[in-house]
Amino acid sequence: MRVVEVDLGDRSYPIYIGQHLLNDGARLRQHIPGNRVLIVTNTTIEKLYLQKCTDALKAADPQLQVDSVVLPDGEEYKNMEVLGQVWDKALECRLDRGTTFLALGGGVIGDMTGFAAAAYQRGVHFVQVPTTVMSQVDSSVGGKTGVNHPLGKNMIGAFYQPRCVLIDTTTLDSLPRRELASGVSEIVKYGLIRDAELFEWLEGNMQRILERDPEAIAHAVERSCINKAEVVAADEKEGGVRATLNLGHTFGHAIETSTGYGTFLHGEAVSIGMVMAADMSVRLGWIDASILQRTRALLQSAGLPVTPPESMSIAAFKELMAVDKKVQAGKLRLVLLKGPLGGCVVTGDFDPAKLDETLAAFCSH
Repeated sequence: MRVVEVDLGDRSYPIYIGQHLLNDGARLRQHIPGNRVLIVTNTTIEKLYLQKCTDALKAADPQLQVDSVVLPDGEEYKNMEVLGQVWDKALECRLDRGTTFLALGGGVIGDMTGFAAAAYQRGVHFVQVPTTVMSQVDSSVGGKTGVNHPLGKNMIGAFYQPRCVLIDTTTLDSLPRRELASGVSEIVKYGLIRDAELFEWLEGNMQRILERDPEAIAHAVERSCINKAEVVAADEKEGGVRATLNLGHTFGHAIETSTGYGTFLHGEAVSIGMVMAADMSVRLGWIDASILQRTRALLQSAGLPVTPPESMSIAAFKELMAVDKKVQAGKLRLVLLKGPLGGCVVTGDFDPAKLDETLAAFCSH
């Protein structure tokens, strides 16, 4: 087992990474202060892991009262209406402020459970047990929680840190290939923005990840968690460097919102967005064209899309990017690559004509 610490002073917490950790109820129990747990999961994960997680907790402490609520599976259900089911269940069970909400699932479940925990009785305990690549390498770490709004992705939410993150890499064995590839895009992102060594390792080991080689998966997850933990420790609430984690997300969120949540997986949209950001960085003269070529090739080797759908217009991109969370005082700020591989900036100080050129290169109308 590998352990990565997220250093946030008195709110620091460990990320446990290893095989068969879902069976380790005692380890989870250490991070559950009270004697009541509400497991939040979805219809897909319920069949695979809910009973296993419940049994492990009960075996560790027969006195622990474990309830569960099962939400529909999919990004299209990441909204306030579905989130209300978590609070409904908590109130029906008369759960008090000493309760722990346990997120068992992918990024959608983690984000929604964290937000539900942040708001229920003004804050109850929260632990993350992520079961997808996307959630294990990115969304479960750092305390970003929330839901989507029809006018913008992740616009309603809160920063709320978990007490621990428990990553059982064997849960990835049941992950569909498309979901696996989607999560890989976030690993590539770390390589582009701050970890050139990881990017180069991915170029030589992508097939091992796609084949779910345990050692390759463990290395990729650990490197990603270390990168995410360092950034979160330096900038918990995205006042500065944490915004670099959104490379490709401004373009990608526009695609997700425009095409309808769930049409493109988050990582698929981010993959396209990273290629667009790299293209714009080349046009600005900030990176060598070889970085764009390597980025496109690496993402394609994972089976990820690198161009937006035909339905995406220049106007749609511009309208949706204008409501991005990184907009400040009406000015769009983008995460762009700069310098050698592993360098990036968050800036509104760019030639807007270059953004127009990139959009025109990727959109037919």
